[in-house]
Amino acid sequence: MSDSVREYLAEIGRRGGRKSRRTLDPEVARQMVRIREARRAYRRFHGMCFWSYRPDLEVGENDVEWVADHLMKHGNREAWMVGARLCR
Repeated sequence: MSDSVREYLAEIGRRGGRKSRRTLDPEVARQMVRIREARRAYRRFHGMCFWSYRPDLEVGENDVEWVADHLMKHGNREAWMVGARLCR
């Protein structure tokens, strides 16, 4: 292996090993995960719990509780568990 290839691979390794510089507040990160999970649950259980709403509805931050409520009222046990997890 040539020295330039070895140096290139070493530089890539150094970059990958550095700690991320992004500063994201843990509370903001948790809220982002809740929104992502609510969107996923809306798509997954649309036919069971959200059939009267548009399939391409964009679930936002203010809709997470609404999604959890519908999952727990109109869904099966699996949907109820997802809704309960969103409420945490």
